[in-house]
Amino acid sequence: MNIQGKLIIIGGAVDKGSFTETDLDKNAAKNLNFFETGILKRILDESKHKLESRIEVITTASKIPKEIGPEYVKALNYLGANNVDILNIERREEAMNLEIIARLKAADVVMFTGGDQLRLTSILGGTPFHDLLLEKYHNEDFIYAGTSAGAAAASSNMIYQGSSSEALLKGEVKITSGLGLIDGVIIDTHFVQRGRIGRLFQSVVGNPKVLGIGLGEDTGLLITNGKQMEAIGSGLVILVDGREIKDTNLTQVELGQPISISHLVTHVMSKYDTFNLNTFKMTIHSSQYV
Repeated sequence: MNIQGKLIIIGGAVDKGSFTETDLDKNAAKNLNFFETGILKRILDESKHKLESRIEVITTASKIPKEIGPEYVKALNYLGANNVDILNIERREEAMNLEIIARLKAADVVMFTGGDQLRLTSILGGTPFHDLLLEKYHNEDFIYAGTSAGAAAASSNMIYQGSSSEALLKGEVKITSGLGLIDGVIIDTHFVQRGRIGRLFQSVVGNPKVLGIGLGEDTGLLITNGKQMEAIGSGLVILVDGREIKDTNLTQVELGQPISISHLVTHVMSKYDTFNLNTFKMTIHSSQYV
């Protein structure tokens, strides 16, 4: 399938700049590098109409939508995008509302904020809003951008719970269905800072066909054509490839017992590195061997 849209998934804590400061211009200088090369700037650069793109910030995952939504609007406004609004969908009926559906239809970019990914799937899943979201992503020059919960929910398989410290104990990681924009991957966020590598290992060992994607904070992936991934942002992306696993005790141990895995392949991506989901080939942008 030739996917027309772009997917931008972000690990969380996007450096939007110090917009809680009262004197924005005075404090903007220290964020200059972000404004020039950061993730939100890249979203605008990749969007259909650039600074004129119609952007909807969707705060469904958040328990504090009235606080978090305006922060993204301020950040995008500062970067020069002024056609930005907030869609706060808190109930399933709202995801069926014709006015809200019309706003999604007119959008060039949707930006899903952080929070609880289970709120996203349980509120939006199977609604006309969800159906239109998938249709636009597959058939239009459209961007789905999601940070934290918004990123975790983008794939068909979604981690929604699991202790970092006990993640390699059988049964500790809970997985359900996501929004289904991309198949064959499972995404975890706040990855490096919260030590979630074990969560991704357990997710992959259960079905090694699925590629594990761990996104660090202020780090993301731009995915085009549903297959070509480019690392963006300031940190690291960890990929866990289970296709070459040689052995595991997964089915032999009881719930709560440690899992063993032999020959699990990992890759570490940083800015501008690419990975192809069809060939599973990674290209390091600044390779020392070029």
